[in-house]
Amino acid sequence: MESEQLFHRGYYRNSYNSITSASSDEELLDGAGVIMDFQTSEDDNLLDGDASVGTHYTMTNGGSINSSTHLLDLLDEPIPGVGTYDDFHTIDWVREKCKDRERHRRINSKKKESAWEMTKSLYDAWSGWLVVTLTGLASGALAGLIDIAADWMTDLKEGICLSALWYNHEQCCWGSNETTFEERDKCPQWKTWAELIIGQAEGPGSYIMNYIMYIFWALSFAFLAVSLVKVFAPYACGSGIPEIKTILSGFIIRGYLGKWTLMIKTITLVLAVASGLSLGKEGPLVHVACCCGNIFSYLFPKYSTNEAKKREVLSAASAAGVSVAFGAPIGGVLFSLEEVSYYFPLKTLWRSFFAALVAAFVLRSINPFGNSRLVLFYVEYHTPWYLFELFPFILLGVFGGLWGAFFIRANIAWCRRRKSTKFGKYPVLEVIIVAAITAVIAFPNPYTRLNTSELIKELFTDCGPLESSSLCDYRNDMNASKIVDDIPDRPAGIGVYSAIWQLCLALIFKIIMTVFTFGIKVPSGLFIPSMAIGAIAGRIVGIAVEQLAYYHHDWFIFKEWCGVGADCITPGLYAMVGAAACLGGVTRMTVSLVVIVFELTGGLEYIVPLMAAVMTSKWVGDAFGREGIYEAHIRLNGYPFLDAKEEFTHTTLAADVMRPRRSDPPLAVLTQDNMTVDDIENMINETSYNGFPVIMSKESQRLVGFALRRDLTIAIESARKKQEGIVSSSRVCFAQHTPSLPAESPRPLKLRSILDMSPFTVTDHTPMEIVVDIFRKLGLRQCLVTHNGIVLGIITKKNILEHLEQLKQHVEPLAPPWYHNKKRYPPSYGPDGKPRPRFNNVQLNPIAEEREEMEEEVHLLNSTTL
Repeated sequence: MESEQLFHRGYYRNSYNSITSASSDEELLDGAGVIMDFQTSEDDNLLDGDASVGTHYTMTNGGSINSSTHLLDLLDEPIPGVGTYDDFHTIDWVREKCKDRERHRRINSKKKESAWEMTKSLYDAWSGWLVVTLTGLASGALAGLIDIAADWMTDLKEGICLSALWYNHEQCCWGSNETTFEERDKCPQWKTWAELIIGQAEGPGSYIMNYIMYIFWALSFAFLAVSLVKVFAPYACGSGIPEIKTILSGFIIRGYLGKWTLMIKTITLVLAVASGLSLGKEGPLVHVACCCGNIFSYLFPKYSTNEAKKREVLSAASAAGVSVAFGAPIGGVLFSLEEVSYYFPLKTLWRSFFAALVAAFVLRSINPFGNSRLVLFYVEYHTPWYLFELFPFILLGVFGGLWGAFFIRANIAWCRRRKSTKFGKYPVLEVIIVAAITAVIAFPNPYTRLNTSELIKELFTDCGPLESSSLCDYRNDMNASKIVDDIPDRPAGIGVYSAIWQLCLALIFKIIMTVFTFGIKVPSGLFIPSMAIGAIAGRIVGIAVEQLAYYHHDWFIFKEWCGVGADCITPGLYAMVGAAACLGGVTRMTVSLVVIVFELTGGLEYIVPLMAAVMTSKWVGDAFGREGIYEAHIRLNGYPFLDAKEEFTHTTLAADVMRPRRSDPPLAVLTQDNMTVDDIENMINETSYNGFPVIMSKESQRLVGFALRRDLTIAIESARKKQEGIVSSSRVCFAQHTPSLPAESPRPLKLRSILDMSPFTVTDHTPMEIVVDIFRKLGLRQCLVTHNGIVLGIITKKNILEHLEQLKQHVEPLAPPWYHNKKRYPPSYGPDGKPRPRFNNVQLNPIAEEREEMEEEVHLLNSTTL
């Protein structure tokens, strides 16, 4: 089973000693290529045992305990490892925030003691700004390096610059005096492969040789990229945004943001883009920036020892990644807020803004495109948009929503098939096949042969007097005597109609190949391919509307504002709107997408058409499914992610979801002073659960706290090494005072300081709507279910995800009227003491059996017969 293959190397800790073994970066599995099955997730299988139990969950790392005994408290000094997390586990946000507050109080209390302590306090206060500054600098530098290298290697497929091998095609011809305006891309210094190999610049032989060399270089780049990913860093494949969303929600994936992943992803991203595959570098740049943020956070104790604080740095890093990917600092901050961040306090907003600013400044200083802009396709339009044009803009939004819904379903179906068949076991072969098909089909069409960013630039560009593209091959007015910016609408020439046919073929090609390319084992972004598809469709629509206005300018829709000889329609604007609509349909972004696009193109005047198209694409896409592509891949890979955008509309209660169930083993518990070290070690060895509730005794069943499996293991091992007299028969005490023991008894072990004294609890009648909201907003790992103060069970993050998934598979009935218009929830029990029937409720088990089971448990607990 794939999930077992995943967990046996670090996700399950079934043995007592295996808790201390740590997986290296090289040992980690490729998360994008394996399914993390909820049914076997240790992170949420927290409890089992033999009684109905109280679980409590609070943990403090260290701290002195007042005691009348003279025993050495094990945790007077913090134990290394206590409070940390294993791989593929979820962090405890509440505990991490408590740790940070305690650290901050400790620093503030000491800062007046000496100048050194004051310096340490200032360093701690400024460490957040320092780490985001370093992240912005590194992100901007790496983005500039990737842009320059990708442009050079893309042009390498067509030829080479003899005067300077490190120049791309455009740079090679900059200094040439023999370049003409019509053939500005031809110069003696640039040689195609046909000229170098067979000495022919034109003719069938030259075309065939260039075709062969194009395919050769595309396959070479793709093979090298997938080989490096497979051998050195399996986590470097894909976009990275689904995993980053999961990590920012609190999940631990060791090595995903490590130095090897950063290095290999930077190299292979250049190779993947240069290979001509239908992918982009913008999504992976977010992953690269987050790798930088993660690495730099280890330089500052404030972030290296606190997983929640580290995620604030990663949120800022994701903003810096989008800033350098699109040249959109403000859009990057909004992207981090809207799309990827799980916890986004106000100070993180400021630091994200600063990181995006620094990254954009560095990229602008490098100037990788040579146009003094942050992006390749910065455009300026000279014609305003008119109210009638909202109709074709909305149609482009409908197209974007339909494309997004189709792409998500098709790509997820293909990725699921890849995981469930032998085809997924040969990632290198898959990449080679996709690259070969892409290269063979792309070369004959000039619009698919182009680098995707160059294609978008050409589609966005307005047809001015200096444009020589076939998209601008209009029949000119011979009476025009001067060059002006606002060229009137003209009839389309042969070149325009030829370009439209080529664009239609390119549209079909991009749609099909993007479905099969996104998810292969090379770095692959989705932003640019989606924008290219929308830009192609938008340009076609824009030309159609332009010609309609030219030939039918006397229609009532054109008569008032588009007369003869007027410059009414801008096809490039339609391409920009279509690009935004298609990207919105795939990702379901709204505000951040609009800001990114107008920063990307400088089209602030056209923000209303962009908003209309993006909202339309989201509404149409949501009609077919509310998940964006990133959420769909998170669910496909089985990552434990609770999406805050989803609404819980069912009427189930906490008792319907809690564990244990009737067929499950009972809840495993610890008593506060009646168990020995050997008893606890046996429980750890015999179970795979992540924590245990601590109760006063089997008779009282009163809750004392909650102890994590990892902390118990580390504390016991440390006590055996550092304390004399701790043996297997030593009594373990979780109470504040050690009970009196016979004189011949071995020394007891106090573990109160690793105990969580304030777990989150809900009653068995709490609606799951509230429970899900608590988990989302507080980032809980587990929540205890009680009845009259007696613990009945536990609800974990895994249980909620399983419950949501099973509810989706049932027909979702309408909720009763009181559910939507209630000031309080109706009582679950009637005057006769029997449970009220619950209407229109999706039950995982029969309601009568569930209530009988619960009543039996409560009766047994109240009778103290356990």
